[in-house]
Amino acid sequence: MAFEPEQMQRAFAFDPEQVSALRAGWARLMEALVWSDLRSSKLGAMPRLRKRFLELGENLRSVVSDRAWIPHPRERVKGAMGACLNLRDALNQMEQGARGLEGGDDFQAFEQELLDFRHRLLVFLEHHEALWGDMLEAQYDEPLDDDDEQDDD
Repeated sequence: MAFEPEQMQRAFAFDPEQVSALRAGWARLMEALVWSDLRSSKLGAMPRLRKRFLELGENLRSVVSDRAWIPHPRERVKGAMGACLNLRDALNQMEQGARGLEGGDDFQAFEQELLDFRHRLLVFLEHHEALWGDMLEAQYDEPLDDDDEQDDD
């Protein structure tokens, strides 16, 4: 069963406002990680957190990248799903690093912004993962021909 071209187009039509809001939220948080008063008693925790957050941004970019150059629609969907898994992994790694933050003048504002960003990101991911997952599942839901059905006689 082939994917419908319109279905592919809808599945990869990212809401530009949503993507822009995620990019802006990521940029604000990255700036806060570099310039705000955030503290951790663990040596090297802030540089590691910055690195993890940068990786999260790179994985977000990968998810919203144009995949039209991939000639096989199924591979396009599978690549997008893989990018989502990488983004979820990066989010988990960043969250583990963020648990090491313990204070600073900007801690509460950063924490709230991070929670808001995480929520928006997960809503975005869940929407597209559902579309792509349904597309892949439909590939295996083809009806059986009468010749393929087995009789229970």
